Amino acid sequence: MNSDHRLLKYVAAFVLIIPFSVSVTAKPPENFDERIEEVRQKAGVPGMAVAIVEQGEATLVKGYGTRKLGGNWPVDEATIFPTGSTGKAVTVAGLALLVDQGMIDWDDKVIDHLPWFRMYDPYVTREMTIRDLLVHRSGLGLGAGDLLFVPRTNLTRKESVRRLAHIKPATSFRYGYAYDNILYMVAGQLIEEVTGQTWEDYIAEHIFAKAGMSDSTAASEPRFAAENRAFPHARMNGGLRGAGDQEMLDERDELGRTAAPAGGLALSARDMATWLKIQLAHGKMPNGERLFSEQSSKEMWTPVVLQPIGDLPPSLAAAQPNFDTYALGWDVSDYRGVKIVSHGGAVFGFQTVVAMIPGKDVGFAIMINSEDGQVLRGMMSELLDHYLDAPKSDWPEKWAAFRQQRIEKGLELLKSSQAKPAKVGPSRSLDAYAGEYVDPWYGKIVVGRDKQGLTIDFTSTPRMNGRLEHYQYDSFVTRLTDKAIEPAVVTFSLDAEGAVDRVTMKPLSPIADFSYDYQDLLFRPVAAKK
Repeated sequence: MNSDHRLLKYVAAFVLIIPFSVSVTAKPPENFDERIEEVRQKAGVPGMAVAIVEQGEATLVKGYGTRKLGGNWPVDEATIFPTGSTGKAVTVAGLALLVDQGMIDWDDKVIDHLPWFRMYDPYVTREMTIRDLLVHRSGLGLGAGDLLFVPRTNLTRKESVRRLAHIKPATSFRYGYAYDNILYMVAGQLIEEVTGQTWEDYIAEHIFAKAGMSDSTAASEPRFAAENRAFPHARMNGGLRGAGDQEMLDERDELGRTAAPAGGLALSARDMATWLKIQLAHGKMPNGERLFSEQSSKEMWTPVVLQPIGDLPPSLAAAQPNFDTYALGWDVSDYRGVKIVSHGGAVFGFQTVVAMIPGKDVGFAIMINSEDGQVLRGMMSELLDHYLDAPKSDWPEKWAAFRQQRIEKGLELLKSSQAKPAKVGPSRSLDAYAGEYVDPWYGKIVVGRDKQGLTIDFTSTPRMNGRLEHYQYDSFVTRLTDKAIEPAVVTFSLDAEGAVDRVTMKPLSPIADFSYDYQDLLFRPVAAKK
């Protein structure tokens, strides 16, 4: 969910659209099976599933590779993969059903349905609409509050939503775009308050069951109970996440389920094909009935916020968008001047991309059980070129080269940032740093003291604990028991009497995922009880 949204910054905007008519079904590229296997094996991706829909028909629904390393567990069309932030569009569809029933409106104030909801600014609390929850224009910073569920949490969804009141904004309300996950958490809580069903039960009953998406799950236990499920993999031993050897992760060490409305679904390729058919048919299901109205479909795809566009290197210039916008749970953008509706998704050990070319009535989804995003980007561009009759290009190879350059640069940055800490401090005995500290939105950390030195425990996050190793001055580095968690630099600031007045943090790695928003934390000592 976290870095998943950057996945699709390379296929943007809804303007500069070249008009054309829907053509006869083009079919997938010739020898596409062989091409997928070539790319998958070269990248070391354990398993992959692909769904392609053209003019209302599934022209490819297939699995490749293995569900997990170390044996023969083939991926097929029914294997479920966690799909990250592509699930935001499903939460939007859930809200659309309520709009169609007259129970809510996109521009209703959130407090009309969640009277206890609060943002940091009272004005934003009063004015925030359901639409605002979905389009990343709240004024919160990039990934603000993600530590409420990353890497996991012991909080409830309702308690997490309540804590939004303490997260300071980074910009003015509706000033611009900054991707977040926690406001989709609010959307999920709103569904529960309006319907009386949890978001998980509501999505399972009113989206998956109604649409005939029988493989898909909205909760953890049904996914873990499914034998035909993919397992997560990542590269962890190469100096930073994304470098090194592919290894299987603990599937139950998943992101906090409180944020599932932002990206906690698992789908198979055949269910993805059904979802694509419904989207391309503007809410009509394959059986001819409607899941949501055509008006709701129009709302979902109508751009609301402009997104900034980063520069790509010359080798990837053809993938550079002209414009990039965000609608309701979808990116609406252009690729080679043609309108694209798409979204990426990433959770620990999995990545997904969903893309549609509305003018061609074509859509596809690619899911992998690893974090090798260059494969998705490459195959996505290759498929877009195919359906747009663009010249062939070695996109997977180009994206792989770009990714390798980024990894090498990241390793250099990481090495240089840690190369020469000052050999000064700490200024107090270690006992002076021990204590309990609280941040208004995250909660409490406990800094302990034992024979080996200082320890730290992030109490709102199960198993996020370990040691504090002196770095420089009054700063320490977390050496956490779970090596998959991004380490932080923890700095103790002292008052005039030499007592700890505050504790701030920042990611140790200069390229850490934005969901590790340590920099937004400000801990104060918990007052001793008298």
